[in-house]
This record gives sequence, structure tokens and C-alpha cells, in this order.
Amino acid sequence: MQNVEEPSPGILHVDMDAFFASVELLDRPDLRGKPVIVGGSSARGVVTSATYEARAYGVHSAMPMGAALRLCPKAIVLPSHMEKYRAASQQVMALFREVTPLVEPLSIDEAFLDVRGARRLLGESDVIAQRLRARVLAETGLPCSVGVAGTKFMAKLASGRAKPDGMLVIRPSEVLAYLHPLPVRALWGVGAKTAEQLERYGLRTVGDIATTPLESLVRTVGEAAGTRLHELANGIDTREIVTESQEKSVGHERTFDTDERSPETLRRELLHQSSRVASRLRAAGLVGRTVALKLRFSDFTTISRSRTLAEPTDLGRRIYDEATAIFEAAAKAGEPIRLIGVRVEQLSEADGVLHQPALWADETAPAEGWRDAERTVDRVSAKFGTDILRPAALLRAPKSGETAEQNGTRH
Repeated sequence: MQNVEEPSPGILHVDMDAFFASVELLDRPDLRGKPVIVGGSSARGVVTSATYEARAYGVHSAMPMGAALRLCPKAIVLPSHMEKYRAASQQVMALFREVTPLVEPLSIDEAFLDVRGARRLLGESDVIAQRLRARVLAETGLPCSVGVAGTKFMAKLASGRAKPDGMLVIRPSEVLAYLHPLPVRALWGVGAKTAEQLERYGLRTVGDIATTPLESLVRTVGEAAGTRLHELANGIDTREIVTESQEKSVGHERTFDTDERSPETLRRELLHQSSRVASRLRAAGLVGRTVALKLRFSDFTTISRSRTLAEPTDLGRRIYDEATAIFEAAAKAGEPIRLIGVRVEQLSEADGVLHQPALWADETAPAEGWRDAERTVDRVSAKFGTDILRPAALLRAPKSGETAEQNGTRH
């Protein structure tokens, strides 16, 4: 039984409901209550958002549009308008910051708020959450769900259980009773592969993990994952709200119009993306230590592989060499590729990185030569436009049908 004297905890997770679709419905109120899908309508398009009426048919984000329309043939498809979503996000985040300065955006449509310091002025956390939900809806027309808990993990879990357009408060005394009956996939970081691994050892619920000795978990999933799962399963999450905005990665992706098998075309695309990523890193004054490659095959199986460098880099050639090595190890010759993407992670300020001297004097020449060449390309591009100068391997005109959507993304 809930202790009525127990104060509500101070961490909120606010998650906008079907955000892109909800923003689109502001301009199309006639579509409210109908199955609406936002995304690309071409044969290669994917779902970026869907109303809950469409989700009832099994439609979800990242699903191929063709598959979504087979599940929900009467769905209304609307194109994406990122500029509208960014503007709505800025408006919503501004409302959050009027409640507390301790706001940690996780993405364009969700954020953590620490309201412990606001309770003396604004009331208990559940009251703050209810008023915030009402104000967001009144001032933006957009619904949101809020989880209130004592930790970030539990607050995010609560908001997910509150959807759509709801609120759930999990007080400290309720955490274990709420958490332990849930399946292991409810824990942060547990995907299908880890869940399968845990279930082989008879660990099917969060409670099973909580009562398993830490040493056994470490033997099962490794030290880092085992320690994290043990803590989360016992309601322990010491992460604080982080208010500083920080780039986590810089990357580019391309979805081919038709599945691509040519190793030459795929390597050219890797070179193009690596050059673009490196240019953006240098423009932002950043270097990265991990190069990641994303591949989506013709059956929509998607894999991500990465390599961590001994020294952070902002060189396109270095990124390309690593991406190519990953590609050759991960993809079978002639296997059709639907999407390919290069990303650099573990970013840091370039000014704070000291380059390791080469063991032999002539080892620095190639790297410095590439660095000078790429910076020259940056200067020319800034003056005359992107791609006015590029590697010779990219000068061949694209074949018919090679045009594809280029997605430059930052997270």
C-alpha cells in the first residue's frame, strides 16, 4: 500500500507522443483520430512516425513504408517536415526550462528534468508534472507523457508505461515491486541478443537478475554489462542530469535506389561519406576516436560495426581506411546492400588532442600530407561550395539510378 506521506520523487522524463505525426496534425486537424503515417512515400521510404491509430495495426517507426501500408492499407501518408519539428521542439524545451534549468534533452522529442529544486515554489513533483503536461498541450497543441521517479532509468521506464498522453509516478518505496516482475528487456541496454543470452541461463525477469549473484552475471554477459544490469535490477541508477549540449557522433548515410552489389560503387560511397564526415568534424573543431559502419542488407537486416583508433582523427583518409576494413570484414562479396553509413564517435575537442609522434621520421609525412590536402579542400569548399574539390576516385559521373537520399546526421 502506498505511503501517502512519501514525497514524490524529483526526476521527470517527458516524452512527446508520436511527435512528428502530432506536429503534422496541427496543420491537418481533419485527420485527428485517423491512422496517419509520416515518412517517405517512395518504394524505398520508411516510417518516421505514426499516430496511435496506425500503431494499433502494428505500424512503427523505421518500418519500410510498403510493409506499413500492407498492415494498414487505409493509412494516410504525410511527408516529413524537419523544420517544423525543430521549431516545435525548441518551443517545448523552452517550456521545460521555465520549470527548471536542469533539463537534459535526449533527442528532439524527449528530455529529463530535475525538479527537486523547484518543489518548494511549485509543489510536489507529480503536481509539477501534471501542470507541465497541461501547459505543453495548451501552448503547443502537442500531447506528452511524463514519468516521475527518483532516477533517470525509472523515470524513462514510467513515461513509456504512461503512453499515450498519460503520467505515471513511481515512488522510491514502489520501485522494486514495480520493476521485478518486468521482462529482462525492460532494462536499459538489454536488446534481443542480450535477452536471449540471459534467458538461456533462466533469467527471464528483472527480479531474476536482481537475485542473481553479481559474479554469475559477470560470467554471463561480461563485467561492464553485468554490473550495470545488477544495479538497474536493484533500482540503482546514479546518473545525474547533464545540461551541457554535446555532440556524440557525426555521420552520413545513404539509401540506394536499388540494392547495390558493386564493391567499387560501395567503396566510392565510403570514400565520399568519410570525406564529408571529416569535413564536418574539422568545421566543428572536433576529432573522433571510433569509426563505425552501418550496413542494411536487402532483407532489412541491419548491422553496425566499429573500430577504436589509437589516436583521435579528423582525417577523411584515416576514416575511410577504417571504414573499408570494417566493410570487408562484415560484408560478403556480392551481397546486396540497401543502406550504407559512416559515423565517427567518441568525439573530443581537436585543440585538446596531442598527436602521437611517429616512431620513424617518414611516418608522419603521409598523414601530414593528407591533413594539408584536406584542409585545402575545406578552404576551397567554404569559398566555392561543397564538392568543388574532391578525391579523384569520386570524379566519375554516377550511373543511372545511383541518385539516393543523403542523410547527414548528428546525435
